[in-house]
Amino acid sequence: MKFIIDTQIFLWAAVNPEKLTVSQMDMLQTRTNTVYVSSISIAEIMMKNSLGKSAISFDPLEAAKTIGFELLDYRGQDALLLKDLPFHHNDPFDRMIITQSLAHDIPVMTIDSKFKQYGCKLITGGIHVHQNRFPDSSSL
Repeated sequence: MKFIIDTQIFLWAAVNPEKLTVSQMDMLQTRTNTVYVSSISIAEIMMKNSLGKSAISFDPLEAAKTIGFELLDYRGQDALLLKDLPFHHNDPFDRMIITQSLAHDIPVMTIDSKFKQYGCKLITGGIHVHQNRFPDSSSL
């Protein structure tokens, strides 16, 4: 299965995997799945870091590679869908991830309930687990 993870899921996978549910963890670690981190998530993380809204001490591209995620670049074709996308959600980064999902017909793993209003396929929910099965985040 192929799916995109939103920025929050990516950050949890990289630094706080105990916040992921059992089902999320299982899907992220299933080797036959292709897990995409959007280039939009990388941009969001770096912009918020530069504005002092968050502080990360790792390279998100290296973290994605270490964990085994693939990068999904944002294309012009994805951006064209923004023109007709309703404003149920004002977060521009989430809106761009939603258009990637719609353009590629790939579901998004998210905990953000606002994504439901857009008709993109979603992966949500599950039971929380309190163990780290990802590579040691201190090495990122």
